[in-house]
Amino acid sequence: MLIIENESHTPLHVSLLETIVNEHTQKEVELVFINSADMHALNLEHRGVDKTTDVLSFPIDDFPHAPLGSIVINYEYAKEKALALGHSHEDEITLLFIHGMLHLLGYDHEVDQGEMREKEKALIEQYALPKSLIVRTEEA
Repeated sequence: MLIIENESHTPLHVSLLETIVNEHTQKEVELVFINSADMHALNLEHRGVDKTTDVLSFPIDDFPHAPLGSIVINYEYAKEKALALGHSHEDEITLLFIHGMLHLLGYDHEVDQGEMREKEKALIEQYALPKSLIVRTEEA
């Protein structure tokens, strides 16, 4: 189940996001949208990184009936990135959601041997989306 907090009225592929959740977990996933300034504060507080970012994931310790966790997306950053890369805002949000979802599922591209990158690429191909966050980062 997907719970969405979208006070920013960010355009979404809601049915696709729900499909992604339902294909990977029976647990609830929360999706929250915040602006760049709030994301900067969250990134500093939780990761010690003094800048904004595009997506953060907050897994919840596993216990019966617990949600999987929360995915927080910087809607301003996503809109800018979509414009710069020439694809839709909805596609950019979906890419960021997939990235965040994989983190909730336990993948970590910062320490793994490419497993998250491969899983992300497979999902992006499955859903016919533009290049992934990891692939873009590796190319930069």
